[in-house]
Amino acid sequence: MTPASRSAPASLLPALLVLLSGIVAALHIAKTAPALPVLTAELGITLVQAGFLISLIHIAGMTIGLALGLAMGGWGLKRSLVAGLLLCGVSSMAGGWAQSVSVLFLARAVEGVGFLMIALAGPGLIRLLVPLSRMPFMLGLWSTYMPFGSALAILSGPWVIGVAGWQFWWWLLAILSLAMAAWAAVAVPDDHSPLPRAARGAAANDRLGWRQRLSATLRAPGPWLIGFTFAVYAGQWLAIVGFLPSIYAAAGISGSAAGALTALVAAINMAGNVSSGRLLQRGITPRRVLTYGFIGMGLSPMLSFVELGGFSAPPLLQYCGVLAFSAIGGVIPGTLFNLAVRFSPSADTVPTTVGWMQQWSAVGQLVIPPAVGWLAAMAGGWQLTWVATGLCSVAGLIFAYIIGGLLARPVKAGTP
Repeated sequence: MTPASRSAPASLLPALLVLLSGIVAALHIAKTAPALPVLTAELGITLVQAGFLISLIHIAGMTIGLALGLAMGGWGLKRSLVAGLLLCGVSSMAGGWAQSVSVLFLARAVEGVGFLMIALAGPGLIRLLVPLSRMPFMLGLWSTYMPFGSALAILSGPWVIGVAGWQFWWWLLAILSLAMAAWAAVAVPDDHSPLPRAARGAAANDRLGWRQRLSATLRAPGPWLIGFTFAVYAGQWLAIVGFLPSIYAAAGISGSAAGALTALVAAINMAGNVSSGRLLQRGITPRRVLTYGFIGMGLSPMLSFVELGGFSAPPLLQYCGVLAFSAIGGVIPGTLFNLAVRFSPSADTVPTTVGWMQQWSAVGQLVIPPAVGWLAAMAGGWQLTWVATGLCSVAGLIFAYIIGGLLARPVKAGTP
């Protein structure tokens, strides 16, 4: 029985559980931001240590994304999803008991591996679990897991920490992850079972070895292109959203208001994520969707940061520019997740392709935000931020053009 032959509610429920697993993973990514003031007071962490606490997960993505994708191709996607949730749960539980920065760092590093396992398994599982007609929309929906989870953590974290402490915040997310692991283990079909086998269109014994998956992925131009594209998108998005609290503080906006404004910027990114699936389903080409996204990301920061003769846009318009930057740019990750499935050399290389894309995304998130901070320090303010985002967007437009040319040729893709 193929996914297309099942009723819509029955076929979409497991895919929605996969999405929910991604949201739970994203909560772990963003849980440290609201806890940093308390961790500084109770554990004495420095600003440098706080930066490492936030970036450890991105370092894991940059170093082991491809290797983890290769390993997951042999383990199975459902097993990897459940194992990732278990790792997040156990490490968060241990982190809540931490009495030293080193233990907290170690728990955070393990969370990074768990998060990556969930992030890499998600697109491949959705590909197996939904009808082909719904796949663009569901992959666009999948790309909302990060902004949704981040916004939820930024909004709820301060309240939970204020009422029960940062340890309870860690333990609460641990229990949520463990419960999600149990639910996914029961409700998500095994990708080694006959149901996904029909969707794959290949026998389980036909799975490629890790050397073949690695060679096939790195020899194909598609995975490289979507990796580079994701890097320039994710890097500039994190630079803007990550520095927003500092920008608001410089403008005299209170911490609670700054948190709410930042959470809205992160959450509105989901509108673009969902729209990307709708646009692709309506026949808009990936190149056009990516072009729209990068043009929007290139132009909207000009409204927020450009100063001419000492004149700048009113604060409300500046904030609208940031909202537009996040919302319009949101069409990019949804499109790239669709292309990751499409550009995978085979069904077995979907996790490897997504791992390679996530690895380049982590590179962008590690390199571009510090570059934007350096530019702001050199300029004595944030007025040249639009130059950095503009350069990233120009690079994205070039990659989108090349991707369009690649799509115009016959491509051996992993999509059935």
